[in-house]
Amino acid sequence: MSKVMLVTGASSGIGREAAIQLARKGHRVYAGARRIERMQDLAESGITPLPMDVTRVEENERAVDRIIRTEGRIDVLINNAGFGLFGPVEEIPLDDARYQFEVNLFGLAHLTQLVLPHMRTQGSGRIINTSSIGGKVFTPLGAWYHATKHALEAWSDCLRFETAPFNIRVVVIEPGLITTEFSEVAGARLRTYADGTAYWAQVETFLRMIEDPRAGDLGTDAAVLAEVFVEAATAARPRRRYVRGAMARPALFIRKWLGDGVYEFILRRAFR
Repeated sequence: MSKVMLVTGASSGIGREAAIQLARKGHRVYAGARRIERMQDLAESGITPLPMDVTRVEENERAVDRIIRTEGRIDVLINNAGFGLFGPVEEIPLDDARYQFEVNLFGLAHLTQLVLPHMRTQGSGRIINTSSIGGKVFTPLGAWYHATKHALEAWSDCLRFETAPFNIRVVVIEPGLITTEFSEVAGARLRTYADGTAYWAQVETFLRMIEDPRAGDLGTDAAVLAEVFVEAATAARPRRRYVRGAMARPALFIRKWLGDGVYEFILRRAFR
């Protein structure tokens, strides 16, 4: 059965691949992102691009209103828009940290609030939130990014319980290392915040790791992870959480079963 879906953060990476794969399976897909110019070719796949900055209330409202007016319903919301703010806690301005939360948590929360009344009225719906294994583990210099993902995990669990009586399912996707623009964007901000500070030695080590040409070979292709989004969006009984991507399960296993000491020892060895 064809469903009406909205995918945010669809101009690149996982969001783009998920939108394409869902459209190929016959679903009516709306793709939202700030960089609308990078989504024009999606129309060739039957996808409707929407200009969307999830931190802007009016753009979220405009997108949902358009979908409801055109389709009369919305079945699946994939909250995928987000970015990683990396740098020393001491050096990152709190306004920048707040913006990290605006994008990774409050923006998707507002969009979710907009679609929930329609899903309740129609008696069904699905909210899929892109978290990260970074919602359960951490890497150096990522305090604000990890804080948003830890918060999203708890927020999603509460939402799942609240909406279950209305036949609305909430699913969390926890990617591991994926081949996207994430490292490039994170690296640029790292330099901005840490150059010339007491933390530069740590940052330099981190940059060498994420910018190593071989690092891209370690990540899982975004198209592979998009298959998980397809299952989460269409399965009759989706899991509460999906874990997929390079290093995802080993990292979660070490932190959960071997403890903080072992996990931090491994990080120190990796980032020495």
